[in-house]
Amino acid sequence: MSSLAARRGRDLAAEGVCVLPMGGAMSVGRFARLLGPPGLGLRLTGLCDEGERRFYTRGLERAGAARQEFFVCAADLEDELIRALGVTRVAELVRAEGDLRALRTFLHQPAQQGRTSQQQLRRFLGTKKGRKIHYGRVLAEALDNDRVPAPLDALLTSL
Repeated sequence: MSSLAARRGRDLAAEGVCVLPMGGAMSVGRFARLLGPPGLGLRLTGLCDEGERRFYTRGLERAGAARQEFFVCAADLEDELIRALGVTRVAELVRAEGDLRALRTFLHQPAQQGRTSQQQLRRFLGTKKGRKIHYGRVLAEALDNDRVPAPLDALLTSL
């Protein structure tokens, strides 16, 4: 996120923007109570997965922060980034990061047969602790400015 903002000439920290990982959709209510209007009174915004939208809506409503704006990724951020970059480019980045052997092993598993390459890559990114965070940064840094997924672009624009 900060690398994309920097490419747009922005320094989020200098602007007073703090990016926090919440640890999942079940934490949104707690974060909203602590940081949002009922707590510190900060403006909250962020990304959520389509499948977690209801948790965000309910958590924000219960915390008294229902007017906070979140941007929804079709499946999840990894899916958005894979579509924006393309399967071939993501595979190149996996290779460059030294994970090609792990990817090949993963692709040979019976559960991966019949899935599209995009679905396989998306699942691969979630198979090891820390991989989603690592590749989120790697994939975002590899994006061309005109290929930033709509939810991420809207989030950056709203800041």
